[in-house]
Parts: sequence; C-alpha cells; structure tokens
Amino acid sequence: MDRKVGFFKSIQFKLIIIYVLIIFIAIQIIGVYFTRQLESQLVSNYFEMLDDRANLLSFNLAQEMTKNKEDRTALTANINTLLRDTFSIEQSEVQVIDQNRVVVTTSNLSNRHIIGQQSTEVSVKRALLGNKFGDVLRDPTTGHRVRVLAVPIKSDDGPVGALYIEASMEDIYDQIRQINNILISGTFIALVISSVLVIFVARTITGPIVDMRKQATRMGRGDFTKQVTVYSGDEIGQLATSFNDLTMKLQEATLTRDREQKRLKSVLTHMTDGVIATDQNGRIILMNKRAEELLNISSHAAMGQLLPSVLRLSDSFALNELYEQSDSILLDFSSPKEEYLLEANFSVIQEKNGPINGLITVLHDVTEQEKIEQERREFVANVSHELRTPLTTMRSYLEALEDGAMSDQELGPRFLGVTQNETERMIRLVNDLLQLSKIDSYDYKLAFQSVDIGQFLHEVIDRFEMIAQNKHITFIRKISSKPTYVKIATDKMTQVIDNIISNAMKYSPEGGNVTIALLQQGEKLQISIADQGMGIPRESQTKIFERFYRVDKARARSVGGTGLGLAIAKELIHAHQGEIWAESEYGKGTTIFFTLPAMQEEDNQ
Repeated sequence: MDRKVGFFKSIQFKLIIIYVLIIFIAIQIIGVYFTRQLESQLVSNYFEMLDDRANLLSFNLAQEMTKNKEDRTALTANINTLLRDTFSIEQSEVQVIDQNRVVVTTSNLSNRHIIGQQSTEVSVKRALLGNKFGDVLRDPTTGHRVRVLAVPIKSDDGPVGALYIEASMEDIYDQIRQINNILISGTFIALVISSVLVIFVARTITGPIVDMRKQATRMGRGDFTKQVTVYSGDEIGQLATSFNDLTMKLQEATLTRDREQKRLKSVLTHMTDGVIATDQNGRIILMNKRAEELLNISSHAAMGQLLPSVLRLSDSFALNELYEQSDSILLDFSSPKEEYLLEANFSVIQEKNGPINGLITVLHDVTEQEKIEQERREFVANVSHELRTPLTTMRSYLEALEDGAMSDQELGPRFLGVTQNETERMIRLVNDLLQLSKIDSYDYKLAFQSVDIGQFLHEVIDRFEMIAQNKHITFIRKISSKPTYVKIATDKMTQVIDNIISNAMKYSPEGGNVTIALLQQGEKLQISIADQGMGIPRESQTKIFERFYRVDKARARSVGGTGLGLAIAKELIHAHQGEIWAESEYGKGTTIFFTLPAMQEEDNQ
C-alpha cells in the first residue's frame, strides 16, 4: 500500500525543525549573552556615575559646611544650589545630614517635612563614622530597584556630615526590556526567513528520496519496469544508482522465486490441513498456519529445525526413511490431561529425473470428535462464566427500575446508566476472551490511567450490593479513606475484581461475609478479598490459577465455575506488574490476595 507520508512526519519537516532550532538556539544564546553583558555594563556605568557625583558633592559640601558653619540659612541655600548643579539626576533623592544626624535639606520637594528631623537610617550612622555604604534595594511600595548610597562628608578635622542618596534604576531596566523586545522581534524575523530558505534546501535533499520511496512502492507491487532518476553525483546520487541496480537484481530474484513458488503451489493449493516443507537436508523451510496450530509451534521457531525432531519421530525414523514412507504415520502428542493425535502423510519434492529437493508433510487432526465437542462446551461455559456477573447486575437494576426506581428522578437515570455500562463491559469481556491467546504472547496493549484505588474498589463493590442482599451476604470494607493512586487499566482491573468477588459470593454460605481490604506495603498495594466458603485444600491452592482447573468440578458446575476466571485474573495482574496468590483453610474460607505497584507522590502531581 502506497501510504503518503504526512508533512509533519517527513524528513523535510525534520530538517526544517533541526535548522530552525539551531538558529533559534544560537540567537537565544547570543541574545542572553548580549543582554547580560549590556545590563552589567549599564549598571556598572550607573554606579560609577553615582559614585563620582556623590564624591564631588561630598567634597563641595565639606567646604560649605566648614565655611558657613555658623550661618544656618546661608548654608542651607548654598547646599540646595549645589544639589541642583551637581546632582540633577531624575528619579533620585539626595539628603544632606549634619554630624548630629539631622537632615539639613533634601532634593525631593515632596519630602521637605523630614528637614530638621534626625535620620534613622543605619547607613547614615555608619557614614558619619567615616564608612561609605552602597547597595541595591527594593522600594517596598513600588517594587522598583533603588541604588542607595551613604557617603561621609569629611573635612580636615574628620566627618562633618553625610550624604544619603536614593536613585531609581528602573530606567536602566526599561532600556534592557526594550532591547529584549527588539531581539525577540529580530529572532522572529530571522526564523521566518530561515524557515523559507530551509524549505528550499530540504526539498533538494528529500526530492530524490521521495522518488526512491515511490519506486520502492512500485517494486512492492511487482513493477520493476521503472528506475529512479539520478540528479547528481553526490552520496544521494550514488544511492539512487545503487537503488537502480537493486531493482534489476530484485527483478531477477522475483522471477526465480515465482518459479519456486509454482512448484509448491501445485501441492499446497489442494491441501486443507497442516503443511510442512523441508529442503534436501530435511530442515523446515515452510510451514502453514494450520501446521503451527496443530504442532503448537510458531513457524519462526520451527524454521531450520529437522523435520523428525519437530514431529517427535527422531527415535523412530531417520530422515531417509521418511522419503520412502508411503503409509501415513500416527503422531501421538497427547498429554497426561488430554489425548491429541495427528496423522502425517509424506510426499517427496523432486524435479523430473532430478535429485530430491525436499519433503512435503501433510498433517490433520484425528482426535475423537467428542474431544472437540468437549472443548467447545468448555469454551461456551467459560464465556457464560464471564458474562454471568454483568448480566445478573443488569437484571437486578432492571428489576429495581421495574419496581418503581424508573420514576425516581435520581435513581432512574443512574440505574439506566449502570445497565448501559454493564452492556458495554460485556462486549469488552467477549473481546478479552477471544484475545486470550494474545495475552499469552503479550501481543496486546493496556490503556493505563491514574485511579484512586480506594474509590475504585468502593465503586466495584457498590455494583454487587444488590446481588449480595438477595443472598444475605454482607460486604465488609477495610479500605482507607485516604486517596491512594495506582496506574491501572480500569476495564481489565474491573474484570479481575469482578471475577474474584463473584467467586467469593458463589462459594460463601447464605448470611456470610465477604471482606475486601486494602493495605499499603512500601511501594506496593495489597488488596485481599476473603470469603467464608468451603475453602480450598492445600494441594490445590497453587493450581486454582491454572486454566480450566476446578477444585470440585461438581460444585463448580452448580455455581457456574469454569476455572478460567482466576487464570485470566492472573494474566492481567502480571500485566500490571503485580502478583496474585490464594490462602485458604479447608472448611473455613478462602482469601485471594493480589498486589499492584503504588504510584510515587511525584508521579501523581
């Protein structure tokens, strides 16, 4: 089938993504490095400018405060003039403080009320002791970053005051944000242009590959008449040339294969039973599906093995004796539990007047028809066992609806919903039974999801409550209310718990209890379902999980058991990375345990 590859799965798309990502990452690395260096440089320059202004202002203020020490009015006027001339920086405030920590003046007109008051800043106190202070703080009101400086005003006799400066740095970071926006815009433009260019480049690379894919599709249909166009002499061109050579060789090989298939087809066409073909050395080269089923071995495993070994004839016949065997041979594949017989007929593959090329073996089942009928009856019984629980639940809810629950606006829709869910689950159960062989070969997938196992158990038990009331059976729940999460396939786990609870109810006496408990043991959760029934003998406790095994066949038939439910439960629990086992004391009841891996807390977030 020629399935067109979607654009998002094509090599062209992958090339575009790779190139665009490389460009994007490169631009981002350059942008991050540039902005960080720019920010560092701007902040450093701003700090140097503030320090220079502060030092100059401190020097001038020291002279003024020494010269006009007695004239307070003149001193204040001169200081204000110096502030305007020397420190005219936007979004900044300068406070001049004398040696008594009294604010002489401030450059912020709205903050004039602090003049004449003592400064409470610790940095000012340190500056009056001759220590300079500088730091970047956050304005508690606006959240803006502010550069804070406390500079001592020194005369020849020591500190005569201090400068306290608060300068907003938001203008710097606004500039950096604008530059970042420009970089983002430039990145987007570069990516768009690069994407367009990469598309053209990618097409030149993927064009020959697409041609080869089309040719491969034609070859798959048996058309070897066309060849791939060679566009260049590079590696892709050499690949196209090799591809054309391969086409010619495949055409020759196909003709040879067709001739060989025609030899076998004349025999296989008339065969309705199992067919096995060997080469001249007696090693298996072909096995049809029916032969796999009859011998219970896959063709992959049988390929290359000697025919007498596969047919279990190594002790009775040599290979050359089978070439001369004209009569059919009865093959006994019986086990201690059942009889299984096959009949084998042998035919030599030999060209006219040529050497023997192999052997054809035809197999068919000759086991008594009653055995086949018995297997069919057991299969029907197993299906009935799996469908009994949902059918009984539906009948109970339908009877409740018939008895008046339909008119209840709350119970009516809920009961109808339960019956609908049970109908859908019956369909899924039938599909699960038909795919039991896939479970054996692990050729199936489970849809896992995170579930609160406690709530999940309550919901399953609730469906059995009405049936339990009819048998006067009481459910005892030992389930913690704390949410405990596991990853399970809800349909499959419902099937497991349904099977176990159904068995517990079937084998419990009227008026008995069924106890469901949930216990966390480290990284595992242990769930147990205990009944008060007849119990299981010790020698049978490890066998109840085998398919079709029943402890008491007469009792099992009377309650509808087939021995398949626990076998299915075992396979599904193993698929959930868990274990299942039984503990029982004959005459006192049975407890079925199974474990599930608990989800880690970080997995559930």
